[in-house]
Amino acid sequence: MAAIIKIRGKLKDGTAKMKALMPHPMETGTRRDPDGNIIPAHYIETVRCLKNDMEIMSAQWGPSVSKNPYFAFRVKNAVVGDRITITWQDNKGEASAGELILK
Repeated sequence: MAAIIKIRGKLKDGTAKMKALMPHPMETGTRRDPDGNIIPAHYIETVRCLKNDMEIMSAQWGPSVSKNPYFAFRVKNAVVGDRITITWQDNKGEASAGELILK
């Protein structure tokens, strides 16, 4: 199982400012190890954000995103108690998620 996504959020005037850190190696498939062997590609392909189980955003990523990506976005019409969930799936079929209840 992949590491859990770390999420923080701050609610102000109906808008939630969300920040997420996604632990992942994000290998491009072009680097080599010390023995000269190519390190296989391993990167996040799909990121989804949900508010109370309704998708509010999705993104298609590729190998050019840095290791342990930091992701920030805003959620409009947010209220105290809304559940924000972020999930990702990578090119090897691994997945992770993180969840936050807005306060």
